[in-house]
Amino acid sequence: MLQVENISFSYRRGKKEVLSDFSLSLEKGRVYGLLGKNGAGKSTLLYLMSGLLTPKHGKVMYHDTDVRRRLPITLQDMFLVPEEFELPPISLVSYIELNGNFYPRFSKEDMVKYLHFFEMDLDTDLGALSMGQKKKVFMSFALATNTSLLLMDEPTNGLDIPGKSQFRKFIASGMSDDKTIVISTHQVRDIDKVLDHVLIMDNSHVLLDQSITSICDKLLFVESDDRELAKTALYTLPSVQGNLLLLPNTENEESEINLELLFGATLAMPDKIVEMFHAKMNEQ
Repeated sequence: MLQVENISFSYRRGKKEVLSDFSLSLEKGRVYGLLGKNGAGKSTLLYLMSGLLTPKHGKVMYHDTDVRRRLPITLQDMFLVPEEFELPPISLVSYIELNGNFYPRFSKEDMVKYLHFFEMDLDTDLGALSMGQKKKVFMSFALATNTSLLLMDEPTNGLDIPGKSQFRKFIASGMSDDKTIVISTHQVRDIDKVLDHVLIMDNSHVLLDQSITSICDKLLFVESDDRELAKTALYTLPSVQGNLLLLPNTENEESEINLELLFGATLAMPDKIVEMFHAKMNEQ
């Protein structure tokens, strides 16, 4: 549905490029987790995908249309939730009346449903809300637009613990086969249960682009104090009960993905991780 084709971008002429000859492809019906170190260009990539930034070289194609043209056909079918934003000091009902018409598939009924996940309702004054509450309202509006592409930058920042739990249910409730959601975050523990695909980027390269199923078929995530087992691990992180271990899944065992462990391993040994998945593809 979306192709990022060899884009390069820098915020100032002569400055180091944030992204250089970067390419990526998104498919419909998936929830992507976009992970990377600070400064890797995740937020910049989301703005380029939405057409709010223009690449120096390359292009972003959305359903075969260049997003930099900012045509209604693309603008009405994608929505970006930035990490920081402002909402006008008006009622939520007025906000919906002013903005909902820009999105042909916007549903007020869906908006009410999503607000209820956050224990909120339409009878709300936006000017009286905390930052966390504003984020809940704005994300509810974003999902209620029913655009084919929803981009979210650090959506759980500013949410309290109950809010983060509500967020996971909220995303799951709004997903469908014709919708694609991209979540860029450092808070990996907030999203690991809602993703079905992982993208890890660094130095203008996609180091990992795999489904959760594929990752768990190839890798085993365990927590153990077994020192002998730790010696066989591809990557380890200390934990309360010993170590978090990333192991080759040689026996087709089941385990739940640990994004923090996977992210650390991919940055520490990118060639090894890539080789494992390429080997699997070659076998097929």
